[in-house]
Amino acid sequence: MSPVLLVLAAGRATRFGGSKQTTPVGPSGEWLLDYALFDARRAGFGRAVLVVRPGSEEASFRSRLPTGLDVSIVPQLTGLAAPDVESAPRPVPWGTAHAVLAARHAVGASPFAVVNADDFYGNVAYRLAADGADVAADQGLATLVTMRLGATLSPHGAVTRALCRLHGDRVVGLEETRGIERLAGGVPSADGVELDPEAPVSMNCWMLPSSIFGHLASRFRGFLSRPDAGSREFLLPAVVSELVASGLLAVASVTAPGPWYGLTHAADLSLVRAGLRQLTDDGVYPSPLWG
Repeated sequence: MSPVLLVLAAGRATRFGGSKQTTPVGPSGEWLLDYALFDARRAGFGRAVLVVRPGSEEASFRSRLPTGLDVSIVPQLTGLAAPDVESAPRPVPWGTAHAVLAARHAVGASPFAVVNADDFYGNVAYRLAADGADVAADQGLATLVTMRLGATLSPHGAVTRALCRLHGDRVVGLEETRGIERLAGGVPSADGVELDPEAPVSMNCWMLPSSIFGHLASRFRGFLSRPDAGSREFLLPAVVSELVASGLLAVASVTAPGPWYGLTHAADLSLVRAGLRQLTDDGVYPSPLWG
């Protein structure tokens, strides 16, 4: 069973100041999404599912996709997450775990990888994720493709990263950490804790078994029962960490070498474009990408 690529493309991009998912970054105007689809196809993924904001942006994605790719588009509605999980609508998305749950029926029973539409992971990351597809299908073992913290920082401001706690090659916990930035004296978080730039972090690059959808639905019901649910996000790293702690999911860890490029702040754009231009000049990618 070929793995499915699930791309999370419904973020609001408040710090970036525009749609990161549809910003031209490649030498021929490619989006970061184009590189995700290109690398996934080379790694053996059979089809893709995009989770997007409903409305005009949904049409923009449909008109953008190259012919010959098996891609489904799912809107991340703020009310209905799945046929058996409903909530009161709110003006902003519920978070990354909710976005995964919204794609449940489009993904089906296949093992699937999750990536962000505004991150570039490098082609090795997709091969590492694809390598975990068989054990995801046969044993229910998930795989988290991590990167070094220091390789995922922006020189233009603070970022949020999920720090990984490992025991051997298994993930035993993830901690969402905000306000991380590289300063002259080190890499502190917002609360002043000094972080190791070599520490593994999650950039939301996973290979997951389809059995996780049942856990997500159950956890989302519990999330909605919280009195502060309306002001919080249902985040994938937090849910996976809960499942690992309760023994309901095992997660292997592998490290991708990168390079990583991402759009958090508007000033990041020039660095991303320069990096992709260099990879194109080095022959890693053609230009245009879908020529």
